[in-house]
Amino acid sequence: MRSSLKVLLLTLCCSSAFAAADRTVGPNGEIPTSYTQVKLAAPDVAQLKGKNYKAAILMHTTSDFSTALIAGAKKVFDELGIKVVAVTDAEMDPKKQRTDLETVLALKPNIIISLVIDPVSGAVAFKQATQQGVKLVFISNAPQGYKAGKDYAGIVTDDLFGMGKAAAELMADSIGSKGDVAVMHHAANYYVTNQRDNAVKAVLARYPNIKVVADKGIANPNDGEVIASAILTQNPSVKAIYAPWDAIAEGVTAAVRAAGRKDVKVITMDLGAANALDMVKGGNVAGIVSDLPYDMGKTLATMGAMSLLNKPTPAFVTVDAIKVTSANLSTQWQKALFRQPPDAVVKALAAKK
Repeated sequence: MRSSLKVLLLTLCCSSAFAAADRTVGPNGEIPTSYTQVKLAAPDVAQLKGKNYKAAILMHTTSDFSTALIAGAKKVFDELGIKVVAVTDAEMDPKKQRTDLETVLALKPNIIISLVIDPVSGAVAFKQATQQGVKLVFISNAPQGYKAGKDYAGIVTDDLFGMGKAAAELMADSIGSKGDVAVMHHAANYYVTNQRDNAVKAVLARYPNIKVVADKGIANPNDGEVIASAILTQNPSVKAIYAPWDAIAEGVTAAVRAAGRKDVKVITMDLGAANALDMVKGGNVAGIVSDLPYDMGKTLATMGAMSLLNKPTPAFVTVDAIKVTSANLSTQWQKALFRQPPDAVVKALAAKK
């Protein structure tokens, strides 16, 4: 999972069946709406400006993902004349998130954007905001029992099936669509990673000459190297390994190197400096799938603004998945995170030219 959710995914459980159809579904089975459909008309913008509306952004942690999302949200709020009165970091602690919320509510924001760390305790905490008439927009999940259109404007998240599909395609491309591969899936009941991992397996099954010879669950991202080592020992024919997110991929890459297997390709989700550098230098990492947190932030802010005008908002919105390779890394990094890659990666890219 993207870096911002590494710890969250080990503790957060949401129930939702994986959709058989080739599309992402929400935590309660919601049908997705593309982020490109979430727009404000010119008269709406004019109606919002000069009203001294205020917004707050309550993040779960600090990361590249969070920074890009905040930047996207601030851009839209600035364009609408909505003042951002607070940006908080709950440090992956539901209790701190509740304290942050209480502190922020004293500033009387009209809109709050947040990723709820614990849907159960969050249901109680965010009730304070709904009672004050604050418009809520959530990232990836909502407090337990909350209803879209009543308690909150909507959820904005990734195209989860699209991310899994892209990862499977990158894996197939890396081995010429032929050979044995291994899949590591997130061993937790969390609909975000469950949909991504299941999509990887569903799409790989469409390749007649690719065989998944190992499918191993992983709960602790620190176990990536150990599990990958076991996969390689038990299945020496493996030509590629899928890792659920970047921290796990770092361990997988370490295991592959230790085994002296320069031929084994590693595919993962989410942009991370270590994996990007390995890919640019021609190492084992052959492809990375990313979401678009900057665009996610812009969409969240737009949803909040629409709800201020009492305009209908989609219950579940997804942003696109993008494929990242050594050939397009610089462009895709900018597109996803709205900034240049780390200096070490930039230097490695320049050295290739």
